[in-house]
Amino acid sequence: MNKNIFFIIPLLIIGSCRLSTEQETKTGAIAKMEMLKADRDFSRLCEEKGMKTAFIEYIDSNGVLLRPNRLPIAGADAIDFLIQQNDTDYTMTWEPRNGAIARSGELGYTYGVYAIRPTNKDTVIYGTYVSIWKKEKDGTWKYVLDSGNEGIGDSKEDE
Repeated sequence: MNKNIFFIIPLLIIGSCRLSTEQETKTGAIAKMEMLKADRDFSRLCEEKGMKTAFIEYIDSNGVLLRPNRLPIAGADAIDFLIQQNDTDYTMTWEPRNGAIARSGELGYTYGVYAIRPTNKDTVIYGTYVSIWKKEKDGTWKYVLDSGNEGIGDSKEDE
């Protein structure tokens, strides 16, 4: 009987490690889906209520904005920057293409393509973006860093 214990214990340890890894994989997959959904909901709010409202709603209190020709804008300065933006002349939407999540399920990133549609022109300006997300204590996702680059070709006719 004692000899069998030397075989059973390693099997139990290996089995528990595998279950733990499978559980982490499930947790990570769920967290990634939640984060991608938050990014899509963020875009939907931007389309419905405007860029300013959406970006203020989804920014973490220590969030950072990376914008062209500016130093990084962080925390309260980022919120002040967003408040000063005029978003009445365009509509902005985006779609995450993919993302990844940390093993803890509490930090991740999304990236994708955005579109800006000026209200007085029949064009669309496309670009790419990346956002780093943090899961808040209440389970919601807020972005802690947002950056984008204009230019997927030239402006294109709205289809």
